Amino acid sequence: MKLYIFLLSLFITSLSFAQQVQKVDFKTCNAAISFDVPQQKVIGTVTYTFEVLDKKTDTIYIDARNMQFTNVTINGKKAGWVNSASALKLYKGYKKGNNTVTFSYSVQPKKALYFVVLDTDASTSLSITDASEEKDIQIWTQGQGKYTSHWLPSFDDMNEKVIFNLSVDFDKNYTVLANGEHTSTIDKNDSSLYTVSYSMQHPMSSYLVMLAIGKFEKQTSITASGTPLEFYYHPEDKDKREPTYRYSKQIFDFFESAIDVPYAWGVYRQVPVQDFLYAGMENTTSTIFSQDFVVDSIGFNDKTYINVNAHELAHQWFGDLITAKSGKHHWLQEGFATYYALLAEQELFGDDHFNYELYEMAERLQRFAKTDTIPILNEKASSLTFYQKGAWALHVLREGVGHEAFRAAVKNYLEKYAYSNVTTDDFLAEINKVSDYDTTAFKERWLEKGGFEVQEAIALLNKNEFIQLYFKLGELQDKRFGEKKPTFKQILQSDMYYPVKEEVLLQMADVPFDDKAELIQLAMASGDIKLRQAIARTVTTFPDTFYEEYKSLLQDKSYITREIALNVLYSRYPEKRPELLDLSDGWVGFNDKNLRILWLTLAYATPEYREAEKPEIYAELQGYASPRYESTVRQNALTNLLYINKPDPVVWANLVNATLHHKWQFAKFGRESIRTLLKRDGYRAFFEGIMSGLPQAEQKKLQQLLDE
Repeated sequence: MKLYIFLLSLFITSLSFAQQVQKVDFKTCNAAISFDVPQQKVIGTVTYTFEVLDKKTDTIYIDARNMQFTNVTINGKKAGWVNSASALKLYKGYKKGNNTVTFSYSVQPKKALYFVVLDTDASTSLSITDASEEKDIQIWTQGQGKYTSHWLPSFDDMNEKVIFNLSVDFDKNYTVLANGEHTSTIDKNDSSLYTVSYSMQHPMSSYLVMLAIGKFEKQTSITASGTPLEFYYHPEDKDKREPTYRYSKQIFDFFESAIDVPYAWGVYRQVPVQDFLYAGMENTTSTIFSQDFVVDSIGFNDKTYINVNAHELAHQWFGDLITAKSGKHHWLQEGFATYYALLAEQELFGDDHFNYELYEMAERLQRFAKTDTIPILNEKASSLTFYQKGAWALHVLREGVGHEAFRAAVKNYLEKYAYSNVTTDDFLAEINKVSDYDTTAFKERWLEKGGFEVQEAIALLNKNEFIQLYFKLGELQDKRFGEKKPTFKQILQSDMYYPVKEEVLLQMADVPFDDKAELIQLAMASGDIKLRQAIARTVTTFPDTFYEEYKSLLQDKSYITREIALNVLYSRYPEKRPELLDLSDGWVGFNDKNLRILWLTLAYATPEYREAEKPEIYAELQGYASPRYESTVRQNALTNLLYINKPDPVVWANLVNATLHHKWQFAKFGRESIRTLLKRDGYRAFFEGIMSGLPQAEQKKLQQLLDE
């Protein structure tokens, strides 16, 4: 009976939240925020204005996870309120019509707002006041879905849209960013702090509220329509600014033209942060994205921010301006953002690129169709379905109704529902106004049915000549090399889009080198970075006469190509290892230091190579595994240290530390690595031996793993 009552209580609470937007309309939020950084605590004073629409309303909820409240007043008088683990509940003091509630709160967020300290000794307490140039302290938010209520009393219901205005007290040496236009920066008297204020002009869902604090510099650009674009970067990344943000203005201008609805938010900024949970997050006016996408001119050839950049910007219309009413309609955000990002890439790189990206999506969707069976119109659908099948559904619809009719429908849809919430039927109704296309059949086929409509996708892809050729090339897979060699040669000598040439190299992967040597030389001589990288991947067995030619890949402007080629040459030519290591000493690579960590691993493992330096080499590699560095660096270093397999309590302790990291991917790596080690003889005793020297939280986590 007690369990029944408990579950019933949860149901009633959930129902109350869902119904609240029909009875109460929150209008504005003015929040003054400060931090106790050593305690990782948020402290704030918040004022909400709200209108009570139904005089029978008996309780008003503000979502607030594990917060402490004081000084709660409504309309200037002491309020009737109670606090739970999930909400501030107001039950007395408000009236039908307009009201104001003010309160102070504090919280140590479990998620959604993160304190990140890098480049400092792991034992140093988290502190702003003693920060030095060696430290990089960041605070940033990630409120995707309904998590903002972990650091700011707000609303988990996406249908409650509010105008948020934030003021933040912080150290003057740091940049403070929030949603909206910057309204003021005021120094606090006799203090190292200042107050930075931002304001919004239009309402948005709470999950789009953001803060980002760190040591940033910025560059500003102006779009064709006059919108300021602010590009933030760490001072040490000045040389990476241009390749990271390349094409940003072009993407913005393209969207305003293609969507035909002006950007609504006044200013747009982009901020890279350390150890971000995902690729990016489309907070209104201010996208936060992963430092992994900050690249130099060489890294740009391997990995770019372009697609993430376009995807998050598209959300400013699809997700921020209009927001799905429920998770069932989530594709209206992610499918649109994914598809419009592809349209932006089509504008930048052409039709062949656009169709090849659609083809790769189709391949992925078809591959997972047997197991990924939940349809788009289901809140439990996978990310692959919401994003990539959603994009394909829009492509089918756009091709079916015609580009101009589709553009008109999207424009009407955005303008009609601006600053409000939508369903799939709302969108399809606008399609029906401009076209006779059968949206009912489309909805059944693409949105309500699981799987993937392969034949319909192939028919659309075949409209592109490049894709036709790519398909025909695939049909040659089982033919003898001698039969297709003339065709391969013709393709490699042409100016065709590079995936066709890559396919040629893939089909030759198992062909004896002497038979394909002429074609390999053609590809090598092309100078095409991606084609030469395909050679690095596929031509791993070759005669000594090709050594110098293959070695030239180590000079390519590609960190991936260099990594592949160094591994291949190191493995195939033991006698040349010192020469190869001397050549690659000093390489760093991506932000995860892929080339430096590879070099340290190979140098340490190579007998008789710089023996006197081995302790320093190992110490550097060991250091990259510590909490001083971002999780991508740490995971790369730990992976290589585990490969070296030296009994090392420091490595084991860093693995345990990883299990408590806020980035779930890295925490999972730590857990799985420890589980693997515990299966080996002696490692249980090793981990038990380091237990007493670990912090209490890490001891608890390690004990859980030992007890499994």
